[in-house]
Amino acid sequence: MIGTWPIVGFAEDLFGLLVLVAVIMFTAIRIKNNPGRQGRSSRFYGSHLGAAWLVLFMIFNVVWTLFLYRGAQINNGVFPFKSGAFVSQWTAGLLEPLGSSANQTLETVGILLQIAVVLVFLLIVLYSKHAHIFLAPLNVSFGRKPNALGALKPMQVDGKPVNFENIDDLDEDASLGVGKIEDFTWKGFLDFGTCTECGRCQSQCPAWNTEKPLSPKLLIMNLRDHAFAKAPYLLAESNPQYLGSHGGTTPAAPIDLSALPQSAQDALERPLVGPSETDPHGFSFAGGVIDPDILWSCTTCGACVEQCPVDIEHVDHIVDMRRYQVLMESTFPTELSGLFKNLENKGNPWGMNASDRLNWTADLDFPVKVIGTDVESAADVDYLFWVGCAGAYEDRAKKTTQAVAELLNIAGVDFAVLGDGETCTGDSARRSGNEFLFQMLGMQNVETLNEVSAKKIVVTCAHCFNTLANEYPQLGGMYEVVHHSQLLDSLVAEGRLTPVKPIDESVTYHDPCYLGRHNKIYSPPRSLINAVPGIDVREMPRNRDRGFCCGAGGARMWMEETLGTRVNTNRTEEAIATGAQTIAIACPFCRVMISDGVASVQSELEQDEQVRVVDVSQLLLESVKPSS
Repeated sequence: MIGTWPIVGFAEDLFGLLVLVAVIMFTAIRIKNNPGRQGRSSRFYGSHLGAAWLVLFMIFNVVWTLFLYRGAQINNGVFPFKSGAFVSQWTAGLLEPLGSSANQTLETVGILLQIAVVLVFLLIVLYSKHAHIFLAPLNVSFGRKPNALGALKPMQVDGKPVNFENIDDLDEDASLGVGKIEDFTWKGFLDFGTCTECGRCQSQCPAWNTEKPLSPKLLIMNLRDHAFAKAPYLLAESNPQYLGSHGGTTPAAPIDLSALPQSAQDALERPLVGPSETDPHGFSFAGGVIDPDILWSCTTCGACVEQCPVDIEHVDHIVDMRRYQVLMESTFPTELSGLFKNLENKGNPWGMNASDRLNWTADLDFPVKVIGTDVESAADVDYLFWVGCAGAYEDRAKKTTQAVAELLNIAGVDFAVLGDGETCTGDSARRSGNEFLFQMLGMQNVETLNEVSAKKIVVTCAHCFNTLANEYPQLGGMYEVVHHSQLLDSLVAEGRLTPVKPIDESVTYHDPCYLGRHNKIYSPPRSLINAVPGIDVREMPRNRDRGFCCGAGGARMWMEETLGTRVNTNRTEEAIATGAQTIAIACPFCRVMISDGVASVQSELEQDEQVRVVDVSQLLLESVKPSS
């Protein structure tokens, strides 16, 4: 019989031994990362450590009781395997001197103990965060982002996306965004129950690593605990009149909520977002479940989603709560008022005139084609060059725009721009929760792009890239969008651009979150840097999918940073610590934040030699066109 093959006994014992080794390893990891010693720097800070130790202890009990009764079975002559079960045989050797009677007793006791341990373990699992054993496979299976973060989840009411076309069809009491725990979707509740409290998200979060109150782990845990506390009373809150218990139609007397336990009343009355009281470990116990400082500290960099082993989608939940605060409560950081006004009235965050969008072309020694003036449509050129607001208005970003235009001209790529036909893609509006402003800007751009028959678009801004490529399809805009680093890298590979002048500098590259984690584009910018002769590339410790945010995402570009230390300073210190003379970037938002960080850090260090911050396209242009 297969059940008596020695290889089966060997496999069972090997598995049990490996589990025991894993328990020892996890015990060592928890001791090493004990928040009692490491404080906030421990990824287990705020986790339910007592429950974690209990589970390790229970797993250990499962293993030793297994080997106890198997060893006794060998001595009693009832073990099914004649050989192979090496750990059980070793245990039998230890038990053999005890005699036959004792081994018979130990076999029975061992089996009963293991059954008891397993049954108790199942109860612990079902009523603790260890339910992730069952929920994690479901959460991973239903995750909507298998390869990268990409687009945000559309704002939904009753499971259907909300837009300008159907907004008038909604009930008057419909909630836009998430304002109560019951507004979350079933996937949200699955996320809450799946959290393993491992803290990987927390260890990578730029907000948490700069002493801000936001921890993605604690955010999910607080939402989960609030959901569990409120769940038994959701029906009473939403429908205080019960129908007859046997299908009758006559409503019973209204439920007196004041008769409920005080803990239940507190759970029902707590606002989802509001000033909150937390214990020293970050757990919210009074006031709002999520403090506004927590909600608005997020840069939507996606490090939490990237690192989560069970595919929890923290960013979607944060933006959903922001949507409610902006659209339903009109409660948001005061700096965003100016952003929303500029986007709505001027079509760009700076509030500049649309007629100034072509000013960057003045310093070029060749004409830039404008669709509608020089060419009929985008179908007449190879690429539509989406300049973006920063690329058109921000002085440092203009240099990137000019460098890309020059390189495309040198390579013989026929391109054209929209000029004053462009407006902001709406990235900052959407991630700050102003969904309808995003839709207004997006629909305007999609209409313009479709009118000019745009098919292939090249863009320098990582945020514009993500919006055009991943979010405009939700609005009917389907385009082939490439980042300028991708296009330039392919032009170098084809021999249409040839770097000739050596640049004897050490260079470190900063991964933009919306190019890297959100879209998995890591190699093209590095390939461009490596294509330039003479450059000494020095990677930062946190790079690629573990790259650290510059602090501009999630509309944080337009908000003051008053809590903790500055995110851009943290990242800049890491870049300067590599000893690199140049920090290369591939996003105008990153360029602004890193440039400001360099000025701040070097001023504090009193360094005379300024580390320069340039786009990868500028490095390439310096080598391709030495005279520049």
